Amino acid sequence: MANLGKVALAGAVAVGCSKERATRQINQSILTMKLAIASLFVASASAFAPSTPATRSTGLQMSLKSDMANLGKVALAGAVAVGVAVAPAQALTKSEINELSYLQVKGTGLANRCAEVVGEDSIKPKSGQNLVDMCIEPKAWAVEEEIGKGGKTEKKFVNSKVMTRQTYTLEGINGPITQEGGKIVFTEKDGIDYAPTTVQLPGGERVPFLFTVKELKATGNGDTFKPGFQMGGTTTTPSYRTGLFLDPKGRGGTTGYDMAVALPGLQSGEEGDAAMFGENNKTFDVTQGRVEMEVNKVNAEESEIGGVFVATQLGDTDMGSKVPKKILTKGIFYAKVE
Repeated sequence: MANLGKVALAGAVAVGCSKERATRQINQSILTMKLAIASLFVASASAFAPSTPATRSTGLQMSLKSDMANLGKVALAGAVAVGVAVAPAQALTKSEINELSYLQVKGTGLANRCAEVVGEDSIKPKSGQNLVDMCIEPKAWAVEEEIGKGGKTEKKFVNSKVMTRQTYTLEGINGPITQEGGKIVFTEKDGIDYAPTTVQLPGGERVPFLFTVKELKATGNGDTFKPGFQMGGTTTTPSYRTGLFLDPKGRGGTTGYDMAVALPGLQSGEEGDAAMFGENNKTFDVTQGRVEMEVNKVNAEESEIGGVFVATQLGDTDMGSKVPKKILTKGIFYAKVE
């Protein structure tokens, strides 16, 4: 670009323009070209940049209900009210995502996001059809804590911050659709249906859990996918760690030491052993969770549905040595009827 400016300056002087005036004109032209090139790069980069989720002033402060199904329905209504379902400004549809190459997706965060559905149609699934390519993307997390105020304590869900990198979205989930009593029933069969995730409380405590929809059997409130359609059911949450995991003292569920070798006096079986029983005897805890979903977008031409979800489950027990915390997850989902 510098050589181009020198040639243009020589030409301007040759045709009779003053050197100062010609220099100003050339500098202005070069500046205009640089701005045009810069704006082109910015436009191409922003096309694939992950959007920043909208800030919500409403907190996830809700009291726990003994019935987890009721909790899911109340939280789902709250998710719709605060606009969790609103698609980000730069959200892409499934067809647009499929057109991108690996290099266009790499490093942008798009692989951790669910596709957007455009339309408010309706789809009545037929016998033998399946829900495929289901994507479940968490947007907000809350952990149940005991909050003390005025000498009294009560349990509330406290906003938490995700510490896991962008690998917490579930993808490729599929399963058959059946009809039971005139209602749609979706049964999850396979896919990437779990993701180890860690969130951090305002005080700094970190809570690991296995975000999952394993063995989900979601029953709907009708026989047609349309805006306002709801379905929900229980899920199975396996242990955050497997039996081959060894703790810092080499103890594990199926391998390793059966006690802390450095503390034999506290594990004689006569005195003090009860305090370390949970640490020494590792267990693979399987707990129950629940997922509630509500459809708010349907594209009949592409056979796509999208909406919001609320999931409630228990966190990690550290293989039986800790009391698990209750975790509330809110977000969006996408699926295709096929």
